[in-house]
Amino acid sequence: MGYGLLAAAIAAEVAGTTAMKYSEGFTKLWPSLGTLAGYLLAFTLLAQTLKTMQVGTAYAIWAGVGTAAVAVIGMVFLGESTSLAKLAGILLVIGGVVLLNLGGAH
Repeated sequence: MGYGLLAAAIAAEVAGTTAMKYSEGFTKLWPSLGTLAGYLLAFTLLAQTLKTMQVGTAYAIWAGVGTAAVAVIGMVFLGESTSLAKLAGILLVIGGVVLLNLGGAH
């Protein structure tokens, strides 16, 4: 249950961050409301996740996977530059999340 809530929290945070890109500094109403809704849902789900998971583990996974996902979305869909350093950074973030879980984080 905890990992399912955490996955939903990550998805909401990624959606909120992506909407923020389109809000143009919170000058466009609908993307701004999407950002607010995404983050409100993300924090609500993260708070529920913390009932069953350790805070350090849950936050590391939430932040790491969310960061990697937003970076990939930026490169694939938003025309941001792709470099070997960025790809290596994403792989390191994912590797860190895997290592946390293998180390008995759950």
